[in-house]
Amino acid sequence: MNRILIIDDDEDLCDLVSEFLSVEGFETENVHDGKSGLEKALNEQFDLAILDVMLPKMNGFDVLRELRKTSKLPVLMLTARGDDMERIVGLEIGADDYLPKPFNPRELAARIRAILRRAHLESEAEQVHAEKFKVDDLEISTSARSAKRDGEDLQLTSVEFDLLVTLLKEAGKIVKKEDLSRRVLERDLSPFDRSLDMHISNLRKKLGKRESDGEEERIKTIRSVGYIYTV
Repeated sequence: MNRILIIDDDEDLCDLVSEFLSVEGFETENVHDGKSGLEKALNEQFDLAILDVMLPKMNGFDVLRELRKTSKLPVLMLTARGDDMERIVGLEIGADDYLPKPFNPRELAARIRAILRRAHLESEAEQVHAEKFKVDDLEISTSARSAKRDGEDLQLTSVEFDLLVTLLKEAGKIVKKEDLSRRVLERDLSPFDRSLDMHISNLRKKLGKRESDGEEERIKTIRSVGYIYTV
């Protein structure tokens, strides 16, 4: 049974989410301030954390920043509906996904399962037959789920890694945003969901530009269609 840590100061919401997730087969624990949530996340065993942005003692962004210094615990952030800046900041500092309040509990459970599936793949790094390939100056190992540029690890999140592998395997071809969303985020693309764009933006920053081609972006946006890893 997967253990979920819920860090939110809305006690009624925590109780409702815990009740729903328990029916869905998850074990939950609730914490109502950021400082206590960070301590639990660092010192106890959880499979995923649901983290609200607005928290007493330590806000959700600071909790995530501290957590990411030493932990890869998957984090789903709860943000205010319509506040793009909260979502952008959360994804930039290492959130695996976000969900605006108020939300449908079924969607929350679906997002959790998708994140946990990606995390499970990441933990299965000890495969006998490692699939490795190179594109330009990038070295990819899908079994170890590692990506290196000129021998230096890029420290990609699980979502960023899956996006990169998907784009590299289709290098030189356009990959539609709808396909990327289904294959990597495991959900249909909605009109106002910018999480895919933000993950791509973060991935671009970590990859850096291709110096041999005059500072060219490796991943290009094809407006209203999708993305292409240029070759």
